Amino acid sequence: MTLQNVESMLPYHNYITGERAVETINTMIDYVHDGNKLFYDIYSDADKQADSRKNNTGLFFFRGEPGKPFAIVCPGGGFSYVGAIHEGFPLAIALSKMGYNAFSIQYRTGGAQVACEDLAGAIDFIMRHAEELQVSTDDYSLWGGSAGARMAAYLGSYGTQGFISAVHPRPATVVMGYTGHSDYTRNDPPTYVVIGDNDAIASASVMRQRVKNLQAIGIDAEFHLFPNLRHGFGLGIGTSAEGWEKDAVAFWEKYISRKK
Repeated sequence: MTLQNVESMLPYHNYITGERAVETINTMIDYVHDGNKLFYDIYSDADKQADSRKNNTGLFFFRGEPGKPFAIVCPGGGFSYVGAIHEGFPLAIALSKMGYNAFSIQYRTGGAQVACEDLAGAIDFIMRHAEELQVSTDDYSLWGGSAGARMAAYLGSYGTQGFISAVHPRPATVVMGYTGHSDYTRNDPPTYVVIGDNDAIASASVMRQRVKNLQAIGIDAEFHLFPNLRHGFGLGIGTSAEGWEKDAVAFWEKYISRKK
């Protein structure tokens, strides 16, 4: 298959072009050629021997400024694929260009439970290797689209201890794109939500109501509805959502400590 047909592999995503896929891949190639390590395993050899699905599970790291907080981007795909080429890598690259240390997670498919275990494991990995990675462990954020937004929200609600034995602080902010996730707790982090008004998969009214529920219990939350936009828009380049990630970063920055 040629990259111009990449859209056929991402049925839950829209606004995909071969040109942007090539641009993303070339950015990653240049990044490695510049001497940067791109992919980090988060599981040990023993873990991978016990579950072969963990062989390709890990984090793609796009460095920002040393010592800055990190973000983990969770691409969607209905838990049947990981749409990183459209939703994970481009967003992580954009965040790194804004100075933040950004990761795109490659997680196991098959359901929310194993995906959230991988996300919890990824947070634990970053926390344990923060000095090597040159990232701050304070005030991190979790980002996700569709199924990935469910992952980010679950970790925001229940923390790493809800899925693995390690206990770490929950994210300072959760950024959610186009998902029908309605579950929440009184301990949820501040939450930023985006969706298009022509989304045939996720319900804008469900997302709006979840934001209202969070606001009602005193949690800062924002809801942003974009016109003429379908599901899985990623960065939304060339659409009414283009640039939304900059506004989401401004929301996150309200919760980044200025003590340093």
